[in-house]
Amino acid sequence: MTDTLLRIADLNVSFSTNDGDVHAVKNLNFEVSAKETLGIVGESGSGKSQTVLALMGLLADNGRAQGSSIFEGRELLGLPTSELNQIRGSRISMIFQDPMTSLNPFIKIGRQMSFVLTGHQGLSRRDALRQCKQMLDAVHIPEAQRRLDMYPHELSGGMRQRVMIASALLCQPALLIADEPTTALDVTVQAQILQLMRELREEFDTAIILITHDLGVVAGLCDRVMVMRNGECRESGSIDQIFYQPQDEYTRELLAAVPRLDFEQPQPQDTTQMPVPTKKDDRVILLQVDSLQVFFDIPGPGIFSASQTLKAVDGVSFGLVPGETLGVVGESGCGKSTLARGILRLVNVTGGRVCMLGNDLGVMSDAALKAARSDMQIIFQDPFASLNPRMTVRDIVAEPLQTHQPGMGSDAVFGKVAAMLERVGLERAHMNRYPHEFSGGQCQRIGIARALIVEPRLILCDEPVSALDVSIQGQIVELLIELQASFDLSLIFIAHDLAVVQHISHRVMVMYLGRVVEVADKHALYTNPQHPYTRALIEAVPIPDPQLERRRLNRGLEGDIPSPLNPPSGCAFRTRCRYAKDRCARERPQLRMSGETAVACHMAGEI
Repeated sequence: MTDTLLRIADLNVSFSTNDGDVHAVKNLNFEVSAKETLGIVGESGSGKSQTVLALMGLLADNGRAQGSSIFEGRELLGLPTSELNQIRGSRISMIFQDPMTSLNPFIKIGRQMSFVLTGHQGLSRRDALRQCKQMLDAVHIPEAQRRLDMYPHELSGGMRQRVMIASALLCQPALLIADEPTTALDVTVQAQILQLMRELREEFDTAIILITHDLGVVAGLCDRVMVMRNGECRESGSIDQIFYQPQDEYTRELLAAVPRLDFEQPQPQDTTQMPVPTKKDDRVILLQVDSLQVFFDIPGPGIFSASQTLKAVDGVSFGLVPGETLGVVGESGCGKSTLARGILRLVNVTGGRVCMLGNDLGVMSDAALKAARSDMQIIFQDPFASLNPRMTVRDIVAEPLQTHQPGMGSDAVFGKVAAMLERVGLERAHMNRYPHEFSGGQCQRIGIARALIVEPRLILCDEPVSALDVSIQGQIVELLIELQASFDLSLIFIAHDLAVVQHISHRVMVMYLGRVVEVADKHALYTNPQHPYTRALIEAVPIPDPQLERRRLNRGLEGDIPSPLNPPSGCAFRTRCRYAKDRCARERPQLRMSGETAVACHMAGEI
């Protein structure tokens, strides 16, 4: 790696605002060699994305870049747009974080991809589509020819990201910039995308700049790492130097904040060691869910076509005792969030029962259900979208009190809101601010304060940390564990990050296509998973250790989750299972005990 492809020298990026200039990148220097992968890591706001947007000439109108950015011997900063356009997409390509906002929803995949070849290489549309099909084959998209005639919304998240990668590689660029390419993806799809990037790097000899806050991803893909904070480079070096001999305190803090599956996590407040609580336990069952079903009628593809039934949640049962945390994991589309909404009666339930302290929520009147909801609150995934931008923090946190305790005086409300904000790590002085004046982690703390203000017995956490930086994730998880101990809360913690779930949960329930495939105590599930799907989820989680990542045999899942409108017969997982037999296609497995684990697999105990 001696040939320098890109050299950044004294790069400064600033933005003009009403409050003065904001310096996003300060005196940054680094190089990228041919065929090398450089990881740029740091928290949100560290300047990672603005660095590469500056060299691509994609800064916002109020932004300006100074310094030097020499690519293949040519200065990029200050280059006219017409000349930059000859380089962008041809010699330098970029994969953005969210493929759904990067792909035009009104243009079919084939035509969008062909623009790159017709614009840069002057190919005819027919020749361009032929090369697009070949590139979709190269990124392992099944039925590539058919996908060319589809719109972005008809593809899964993983497939859309592969389309973005294929588009970026069409002209075989010398440098590929990947800006958080796996942040919004399930762990299984993330593993597929990372393996794909390794293969394509070898096949096309492409250098890669990988921007991410996931150090596990960096450990498995990068040659060198640059750590950024507040627009500055805090540390840079080889992958082994950064992970095993970090010199900067901030780097050590980032590494320490990453939850790891290969380390035994301390058990949170030890309220239960039993697998699935039953009515025979001598403890009170706080929440009992029996055979819960949530189905949706979906219109058919044609005007006169019959509607189809989407079984989002299909016969889920479990119990929860006071002070216990149940982790719920699975890929997108498995029914996790719908399960939470079904429990709270935020969506209509097709069948089954949900009982809170023995009271069936399904037979309650609206008034009784409203009163019962004071014991059940929810924390949503996106802290910004779940807070009203027109309300102050005081009004947001006080709103549940106005609903469930309308007789409380204004002074009492003020005191309780102030105390709760301080309890979740905010200040009284924040009460009159609006959500946009806070960071993502602070907004999530506001959401937690709102959920706790009525002193509920149960909180459903729907992906509460997936949108946060790794250091903020750790703070929020520790806060939830601390608050659980203080308030004797029960938690249902929904996530696709199995390392976070391991840290916070007592038991874990694994879902696939609306059904439970495994339930076990945390220790039993992570040390001896019984279902092939659970094993695949655990195998796919990247570990922030370069040496371990190099030695790991990553046998993650192939393909995407089947459509819930047309699930496979028998065992829904059989189409992706390497142990599937004829029986798996004929019979749908039911949950049964295998040791300390409840598992729905015909092969449990034999594989």
